[in-house]
Amino acid sequence: MLNSASEVGFSEEKTTEEISQLSSLALSGDTAYSEKTSTGLPEKTGYPDSVYIMAANIFQGIRFEKSPEKVLIKYGNEPLPSSTESEDESFQRLSYELAFSALKFQDILETILIDSYIFPSTTIPDHLNSLIIVMLYDFQDRKFQARLLSDNEESIADVLEVENLLNSFKTKLAAALARCRIKHDALSIYHILPETVRNQELRASTLPLYAWINTCKISPEEVYHSLKKKGYNKVKSVLHIDNKVFAVDQHCYDVLIFPSHLKSDLLNIDLFKDYKLVFQDKSRSLAVHSVKALLNMDDDILMVNTGSWYTVAHMSILTNNNTSKIFVCGVQSQAKDPDLKNLFTKMGCKNIEILHETFINLESKDHRLQKVKVILLLPRCSGLGVSNPVEFILNEHEDTGLLKDFSQGGPSEDKLHILAQQQYEQLTHAMKFTRAQAVVYCTCSVYPEENEAVVKKALEFQDHGTKVQSYRLSPPVLPLCSLKEIHLSTDKFFRMEPSEITNGCFLSVLTRERDPSETVSVKDVLARAAAKGLLDGIELGKPSKREKKKKKSKMSLPKSSTSDSSSIQMKIAEFLSQETNASAHQSETLTTKTSPPQKNTNQVGSSSQVRKSNKPTTNPLVPTFMKNTSPSRPYERPTNFVRPRPEDRMIALKPIEIVLPPVMLPFSSPQGIRSQIPTQHFYYRRVGPKTVMPGYLPTPSIPRRGEKPKENLPSSLPRHPRPWL
Repeated sequence: MLNSASEVGFSEEKTTEEISQLSSLALSGDTAYSEKTSTGLPEKTGYPDSVYIMAANIFQGIRFEKSPEKVLIKYGNEPLPSSTESEDESFQRLSYELAFSALKFQDILETILIDSYIFPSTTIPDHLNSLIIVMLYDFQDRKFQARLLSDNEESIADVLEVENLLNSFKTKLAAALARCRIKHDALSIYHILPETVRNQELRASTLPLYAWINTCKISPEEVYHSLKKKGYNKVKSVLHIDNKVFAVDQHCYDVLIFPSHLKSDLLNIDLFKDYKLVFQDKSRSLAVHSVKALLNMDDDILMVNTGSWYTVAHMSILTNNNTSKIFVCGVQSQAKDPDLKNLFTKMGCKNIEILHETFINLESKDHRLQKVKVILLLPRCSGLGVSNPVEFILNEHEDTGLLKDFSQGGPSEDKLHILAQQQYEQLTHAMKFTRAQAVVYCTCSVYPEENEAVVKKALEFQDHGTKVQSYRLSPPVLPLCSLKEIHLSTDKFFRMEPSEITNGCFLSVLTRERDPSETVSVKDVLARAAAKGLLDGIELGKPSKREKKKKKSKMSLPKSSTSDSSSIQMKIAEFLSQETNASAHQSETLTTKTSPPQKNTNQVGSSSQVRKSNKPTTNPLVPTFMKNTSPSRPYERPTNFVRPRPEDRMIALKPIEIVLPPVMLPFSSPQGIRSQIPTQHFYYRRVGPKTVMPGYLPTPSIPRRGEKPKENLPSSLPRHPRPWL
């Protein structure tokens, strides 16, 4: 195969030095090699032969084609025969990653092959050139070291032939790579890539892993306990943490976050093997949670362009307690049905029905879709918001041609226009389902042409002539956990920009406007609930006690007219006047009783003092009394009456009799005095301050120690000279 005449002499020492310098040229962005432990294979350098074959076939389909005058390396059109191992999911992931890495460096790898004189010096079939490209990328990524083969691995002849060719040109290949690096003034060929691609790969290497909990099989608390037994600690954030930790997502309560470097370890845990935890991008979890927030108990769901079947399974798990049914359209091959049903059975999903028609061919009058109330639309998009395009292609998109757009940092304008038109057609078709009440539109793109522009255009040109209400843009139904999210959602769109913790995401919720003629009252809601048997033991025919009181008060309100109120006021005034007259009459009687003879008054007029009450009462029903005090002391404590507190409601009471103290005159002979004083004596009993009930006057209480009763005491009983002290 090799032509010795094309050999170029290089100093062995110089070549060895150049090869040693290439140790820093390995691409840190290639995650395929670092993840080979997830396939269950023993750790080794290089890939199995079947991975090289499959990667060559993928590269053949997505490579960049040059104009005929610039073509130096011709690629054949025939695919290489692949083995049955290529159907394994782990082998597919490794093959796609290897093909995508070779695609990003296609120009550089072709230049190295030509500069090293492999082309056109060797005679090798054109259909093997794709295999040479992918194996050359892996060869330089291994720093031109030999590949280690396992004993039980079956070799493929084409792979061995290309491997022997590259090993024979190892020195020349290393020198050509060094010259290419010097030409571009780059530390490594990784720095030759566009800046957008480098940033994307940098985020992909550090982006956390997201996994949702299958609550049909295990509760979140059981998951936390199981992870703790495995050495994982629960934290608030997994950023910049190298230990075994996990966190709970702020937007989705059933989503856990793990550091990216723990993926190989997590795949070996039973939680992931038994589908109790499922890896998936967060944007898909946001979409299904938005649908869940719009559902009633018996509403059906139509899912369009789901991509990953894990998205369908997650939607089924969230509606497990409902009577909802999930319709998935677009599964064109019926041969996949047994595999899908087997997958859903393992995951515990029971309410999924697969439709083989494409979404555009489905009609709103389809009898199977009469109970569909929410449509989840996940259209094909550029996916430029994701950091790992291979995962996006495998899980969410089947168009491998998008890898070409990812390798260049974005799609062309023509490709973006085609995608936006397809998204618009699907969204407008979803809005034609008359029984649907909401549409959730979600993409992984950061381009407004695929997001806001599509939604606004669909709302603007929607058909307003139908009998159903039009759609309107509704606010996000997801929690906004930061000021940045609130700012990004001011126009009712939910956005997440690509960052070190998450991929980019756009989400919009369209709901039908409420029909004023179909306003449902509380009684209608209760009647529907009773018809469904949700209000067992509750009688809706009888009005509640509160309603009875309201009716009673409304019925009695007209009777209380102004004439009735005036008559009531007249009765109150009459009662008060009667009480006032009675009080005045009784006060006159009491004054006549207590007044001494005129003669006695004249004898003591010079020394006796007459004082009024300190604070005359404000109540007209209570008479004001004059009090006689003894002049035996230069100063006497004023007598305090306990007045009622001013309240809103005053109740008139009958006047009470107050027993005044005996008059003590300053004569030496008490006998002379007693002959002039009436035989009946009155004593004054001072009432101390005590609690008075509002609206009532104090009443005489039981005599206390040192106090005299208010009754007229017989003259034979011993009396204290000054009992009021």
